[in-house]
Amino acid sequence: MAQLFLGLDSSTQSLSAIVIDFAARRIAYEASLNFDQALPHYRTVNGVLPHPDPLVKHSPPQMWAEALDLMFAKMKKDGVPLRDIVAVSGSGQQHGSVYLKADGRLARQTSPIWMDSSTSSECEEIRQALGGIAAMAEATGSDAYERFTGPQIRKFYKTEPSAYAATAHIALVSSYLAGLLAGKIAPLDHGDGAGMNLMDIRRKQWHPAALAATAPDLAQKLPPLVPAWHVIGPVSRRFGLNENALALVWSGDNPCSVIGLGLIRPGLVAISLGTSDTYFGYMQECRVDTHGEGHVFGAPTGDYMSLICFKNGSLAREKVRDLYGLDWAGFNQAITRTPPGNNGAILLPWFEAEIVPRVNRPGIHRFDLDPNNAAANCRAVVEAQMMAMRLHSQWMNVRPSRILATGGASTNTTILQVMADVMNCPVARIEVAKSAALGAALRAAHGYYLHIGQPLAWSDIVAGFTNPIAGSEILPQHPEAYAALIEKYARCEQQQR
Repeated sequence: MAQLFLGLDSSTQSLSAIVIDFAARRIAYEASLNFDQALPHYRTVNGVLPHPDPLVKHSPPQMWAEALDLMFAKMKKDGVPLRDIVAVSGSGQQHGSVYLKADGRLARQTSPIWMDSSTSSECEEIRQALGGIAAMAEATGSDAYERFTGPQIRKFYKTEPSAYAATAHIALVSSYLAGLLAGKIAPLDHGDGAGMNLMDIRRKQWHPAALAATAPDLAQKLPPLVPAWHVIGPVSRRFGLNENALALVWSGDNPCSVIGLGLIRPGLVAISLGTSDTYFGYMQECRVDTHGEGHVFGAPTGDYMSLICFKNGSLAREKVRDLYGLDWAGFNQAITRTPPGNNGAILLPWFEAEIVPRVNRPGIHRFDLDPNNAAANCRAVVEAQMMAMRLHSQWMNVRPSRILATGGASTNTTILQVMADVMNCPVARIEVAKSAALGAALRAAHGYYLHIGQPLAWSDIVAGFTNPIAGSEILPQHPEAYAALIEKYARCEQQQR
């Protein structure tokens, strides 16, 4: 009998499942259920409930619960040998919160999710109570952010005090679904707990001052914090698995993706080139960004991970491409016609207000750059993005030794060559359509073998599942062009912030 491990990922728009045959080092099954299509009676749009206030983004937690049942029914119908699954873990969209009464029923029918940005005043209240941005980051790993759970809990307490008082348990998306699997209130792992502005990032315990600044009696409503390999108990019999199948604690999508990408040792970094560009890094020691622009979460390895999000990603590249009437082939050709370092030309491509660095007003700024020079502007937008990543990841004090590129633009080798040169390290592509679900399945395997007294190193866990695409590695060719340019870029950024 094969030993199979199941990883689930409840994202904003869908629930995905990956089953791995660990011994054979292969993905045995994968499937996704789109919430809008599979569960239209909840009337979500891209998994989110419509709301007249554009800052408010909620989803119905009952939809996630129903999707879980549907996924197991689908796996059974598709012939997945459910009784061969020996352990299950999962990933939930980070920061979203679920409010339960003492009997397990919902105390609140909707859940604020990571897209919600309606808590600016609550963020400021919590931030000031803890002593400002730097103190907040030192305490919890991040500045107070609107999408984080602590400010969302505070808003709930302020606006619906009776419903807050009736809440016995506050869960995250991850622990809510893990609890349904195990048939009991589930704990939180350190990775997802860190995305709440409530956890002491170094002690990995609830932070008393953060709790006090958020809402009364909060400690009694929060679940315990546990390592990422914690076994909750057996999976509830109603899901049709083997009676000995283990339910492991779930985590957030970002910590699970760290494992799904194979980021298990210092120097390994992933850069996702999507609508926003995201920089994921692995850290053995906890270091925080006292400017409050980067985030530190617990990693499933027991160490730490960073996440830095740059809003002007694909949008900025496309804006520059379209400004000069080019397609992607023309955009790439334009870059290759210009020298690395772009003769000292700098572009700050803030087509939208930027997260990193904090820029509240959009603006396009050029320094020694002719706006009529299409080729120079094409190179400048990519160089700016890569220099911003290099500059704003320095607080980690971990120099990348290898970068794994993901996301839509990772197929563009011209962009990846600029990345390799600016970062001065090799860049390779990796296929990660479902990295969070894969990471959850690998976490299930890790926790299972630890539980039965046969622990495996993380390098053995991810081997064969997280290899880059063969032949995709790009080596730096002109790193020397950026030694002085990044200093100029930093000065230009500072001048415009």
